[in-house]
Amino acid sequence: MWSDVIDLSEFYRSRLGQVARRLITRRIRQLWPNVRGLSVLGVGYATPYLRAFREEAGCVMAVMPAPQGVVHWPESDPSLVCLSEETDLPFSDLSVDRLLLVHAVENSENLRAMMREAWRVLSDSGRLIVVVPNRRGIWARFEQRSPFGHGHPYSQGQIKRLLRDCLFAPTAQERALFVPPSRKRIVLQSAYAFERAGNRWFQAISGVLIIEASKQLYAATPVRAKAPARRRLVAITGRGASMRNERRPKDGPKT
Repeated sequence: MWSDVIDLSEFYRSRLGQVARRLITRRIRQLWPNVRGLSVLGVGYATPYLRAFREEAGCVMAVMPAPQGVVHWPESDPSLVCLSEETDLPFSDLSVDRLLLVHAVENSENLRAMMREAWRVLSDSGRLIVVVPNRRGIWARFEQRSPFGHGHPYSQGQIKRLLRDCLFAPTAQERALFVPPSRKRIVLQSAYAFERAGNRWFQAISGVLIIEASKQLYAATPVRAKAPARRRLVAITGRGASMRNERRPKDGPKT
């Protein structure tokens, strides 16, 4: 079940959420140090992490699933977010260079279909990152304190098997959130010390797993169960590119 977009927004406005965003963003940027000129798409609730790419990427966009809800982002500029079913993304095949899934994999009720869509829109040379709660971490045990306690947590082996089953090949991994999910000021001020110690000695109990993957191109392209009318992204022309939905025309009468 998807988290509510208001709860997600409020978490990332809190001190705990801001610390979590900074720690996770640092690890994502280690995997993607250079996205200059590339198109970057976030699915789920990825906007807190997309902000790190706005001044560098050629185009940054976000999709928020309909059951979750949507909020305007960025706050002071024209919105780069659209509301869509995660199983029917409004983008053309092979149109995305970098795809970031946050608060998505652990919450989706149509996980395989969502991953098929991710495979479809990602370019052949593109990269995917999934951020999921770690089954062995303490963040997955505190649903009331953060959205990382919501949904289905994963072990490292489970998330890698899922990616392989969905025709992705894991290429790299990072871990983050060794700091306890506490709102106490002294804990939050020590967050980077927790991260250093955790990455050195306690990697198994990180709060989240961050896995990068590429497409498996030797396998057959996944076949959709249905072929509904698809919304298409007309063009990606640069940062802040406008997104317009277009549906396939219905077949006209035969003559």
